[in-house]
Amino acid sequence: MTYKAIIYERHGAVAKVITNRPRYKNAQSRVMIEEMDHAFASANADQDVRVIVLAAAGETFSSGHDIGTPEEREDMRRRPYPKGVRGEYALSRDLFLDATLRWRNLDKPTIAQVQGMCIFGGWMFAAAMDLIVAADDAKFLPALMQYFSIPWDLPLRVAKEAVFRSRFVTAEEALRHGFVNHVVPRERLEAETMALANEIAENDPFTLRMAKWAMNSAQDEMGFSNAIRNAHAHYMVHGLDSYMKDKLEGRGFPKVMPGVAHALGARANKPEKA
Repeated sequence: MTYKAIIYERHGAVAKVITNRPRYKNAQSRVMIEEMDHAFASANADQDVRVIVLAAAGETFSSGHDIGTPEEREDMRRRPYPKGVRGEYALSRDLFLDATLRWRNLDKPTIAQVQGMCIFGGWMFAAAMDLIVAADDAKFLPALMQYFSIPWDLPLRVAKEAVFRSRFVTAEEALRHGFVNHVVPRERLEAETMALANEIAENDPFTLRMAKWAMNSAQDEMGFSNAIRNAHAHYMVHGLDSYMKDKLEGRGFPKVMPGVAHALGARANKPEKA
């Protein structure tokens, strides 16, 4: 398969899936997600791959969902989902719930390599990986999303405050609360991520697979996957009452989602308490 929105690389026992829309700050188009899904499945099926890294070209890991680039509008015109609420639900579930859960449940260890802003859908994709290595300039913005792992990613009251205030979580704060595994200088991000991936790849792949399945199963016994699917319904209700209502009525999405605009505003520049 020839990819347009991602790059797929092999580095020995490590496969890299690199989102490649830096012009749009790696906004998550349908084509990108379909290509990511294909690349993840290919790496998962390749017996010579032991670890998968998710990275992003450019200065931004992800600005979130693509809500209106020319390429995305043209793709949706050529391959439309059904009109109305049923179509919006199918789009949301296909691209942002089911795909992300599939990536969370890949057989092999996965690592997100995060730099710059990681907004909304960017948080989802990073959170679906087993480990996260963040550059010291990484900033994570949570919200009620289709793959709503935030209450599992952060202590509950920290998660509530971040979402209620629409504020970025810095790399150091994410490390302190256990959302990311390592914070490294920006210029060392790729090298440190690959070093971790190669170290993990030295282990027996069957042992890695069984350990991952056991830990994911333990999380699921605590309700993780059911909670994620249930939260998707809350996301849809919220969307129908706000920005999705405008889209259904033909006015389209705003250029910047309200929570992002708030986080990027003056309040976001105030220092947060440690």
